[in-house]
This record gives sequence, C-alpha cells and structure tokens, in this order.
Amino acid sequence: MAAKHVLITGGASGIGFGMAQGFANEGYCVTLSDINKEALESAVASLKETHNTEVYGLELDVTHSAQIASAPSRVVKPVDVLINNAGIQFVSALEAFPEEKWRLIIDILLTGPAMLTKAFLPGMYAQGFGRIINVGSIHSLVASPYKSAYVSAKHGILGFSKTIALESADHDVTINTLCPSYVKTPLVENQIAAQARNHNISEEEVINNIMLKPMPKKAFIALNELADTALFLCSPSAKNITAQAITIDGGWTAH
Repeated sequence: MAAKHVLITGGASGIGFGMAQGFANEGYCVTLSDINKEALESAVASLKETHNTEVYGLELDVTHSAQIASAPSRVVKPVDVLINNAGIQFVSALEAFPEEKWRLIIDILLTGPAMLTKAFLPGMYAQGFGRIINVGSIHSLVASPYKSAYVSAKHGILGFSKTIALESADHDVTINTLCPSYVKTPLVENQIAAQARNHNISEEEVINNIMLKPMPKKAFIALNELADTALFLCSPSAKNITAQAITIDGGWTAH
C-alpha cells in the first residue's frame, strides 16, 4: 500500500517542521512548503537525513493566488492530508496597529488556508479520501490584548472549518483545528520579546505572568503532542471526527 502524502505549509521550522517529523516517523510521504526558499531546502535536507521516507519541498506563498491555484499540479503526487500551519504574529494595541499588517495576518492565517483547501478539495473528493488539519491556537477560543488580527483570524478558522465539514460530509473528508496554548517556537519567542517591550517587563515575567498564568499545568505544549494528535485525526478511528476544535491547553479553558 502506497504511503499517504501530507503537505504542510510553513513547514521549514517550528510547529510545521515538528509535524513533518511526526508524519515522517510514521512513514508518510512529506511535502514541506514555505515562503523562505533557503530555510525550506535546509528543512527538506534535514528531514531526508533523519528519516527513511520520501520528502519534498514546495516553495509557496500562501498569500499568492496563482501559487495556491497551481499547488496541486506542482506536488509530486495527490495530497491526502493538508496541514494549514503557515503563520505570522504582530503584537500591538489596535490604535497603533498598521493596517497593512492587520490585513496580512488575516490573509496568511485565514484566507490562505481557505484558498489552499479550495485548491486541494477536488482532488480529495476524486480519490475518495482527505484530511485537512488547521493549526489554530488557544486564541481560536479565547482572546488576549494586543493581538486583534491574530485572534480574529484564529477564531475565523473555526467557523471556516465547520462550514467545510458540512460541505464535505458526503465524502471521506474531515477538517479539524488544533488549538494549542503556547508552543515554544521562534514565533512565540518573538512574541515574548514583543510583549516584554509592550509591558516594560522582563521576558521571564512575560512567560510566567502572562503566557503560562492562565494554564493550570504551567507548561509549553511540545511539538510531538501536536504531531501525535494530527496523526490520530488521520487514522481510521477518527473518520467521523470533523468540524472540531481539538484543544491542547493544559486546562486553560477550564476556567
């Protein structure tokens, strides 16, 4: 039986690369996509060195309509699993938030996943199988100050997923959103520094008094936790799990 093929956006680092490692461990054919060509080539080479599976790279800007539309014809084989992970962050009070930055965050975190799903859904329908996993956030469920664009986009991805779950219900296709609290990635490291500047406090205080304060378990989420959850959503046992926000938050939303 041929290995299933997973495409992971923003796959050159952070959560995306952690996901790639988890899927490669299980023998999936993995295509990493990223806007950063050098980082992408390095990530592909690294994954090939450590895993005995097919690994490919796809240079992709998730804000570029033509690149998205051509993506199904540029991958080496039909995609069984699409992981919408690419993301950015910008922290600012709304009155100082640059409009172009606000629009860019929505474009990358919400419009990009929607258009990529649109591009790959017909192939999933044709082959009779598809799994779409959006990397959301605890901020798909709750809000934090100074993150208006990010929180709006992450809330939006839940509504999008519910809609596509209804539209795809006649097929063996599911769409779900992972909602982790903070994962120690370069994106979060940048958030820590930005919040320290905004609040005029130390980075350690940001971690303990802002990021981990609402989380009873007081710990960052590990990359393998996300990868293993995504793999479960791709398993036969999860074929009727769709339209769900899978919350991995150490108890944050229990309050």
